[in-house]
Amino acid sequence: MKILVVFCHPVETSFAASMHHDVVQTLRAAGHEVDDFDLYAEGFNPVMSREERLGYHEVPTNRIPVEPYLRRLETAEALVFCFPTWCFGLPAMLKGFFDRLLMPGVAFDISDPAHVKPALTHIRRISAVVTYGRPRWMALYMGDPPRKVITRYLKALTGSKARIDYHAHYHMNVATPQTLQRFRDRVKAAMAAF
Repeated sequence: MKILVVFCHPVETSFAASMHHDVVQTLRAAGHEVDDFDLYAEGFNPVMSREERLGYHEVPTNRIPVEPYLRRLETAEALVFCFPTWCFGLPAMLKGFFDRLLMPGVAFDISDPAHVKPALTHIRRISAVVTYGRPRWMALYMGDPPRKVITRYLKALTGSKARIDYHAHYHMNVATPQTLQRFRDRVKAAMAAF
């Protein structure tokens, strides 16, 4: 399977970075073709320009500023996201990835605005490996936006056909080597069986 792994963390020595490494290595060992997209390492610009916003609904010219990234998204059969939760949301860099790439003519068809149609129907699997600083009850109290973006919004863009897996480690602020290892083992097993 062709899998686009999208990683978002600025620190190469972080736990998120080690999880990203595990994900990529395990998927490749399982025989998948992995396109490893490290947003920070590749210098992805998350800021939508004035010109991009003005041309946002102009299909297909809206693709021009992000065409190389769109080719990677459109050739993928599966998506795996690795990121931390900051302020109970997506990191700004990842939010910008969604803002700039999930556009009309790519992620959805709005030629009939009253009946928007999903356009990421080629995506069969979506998975996320996510860390939270606070406990799960606090994330739930805050509405857990990252989980909803992955499990609801992205699923809707696939026509509700993609299988979704969400692997979360909550309360990183009090994590122990044992809890981190259990999470790593669980994620590696999920990626090996992807």
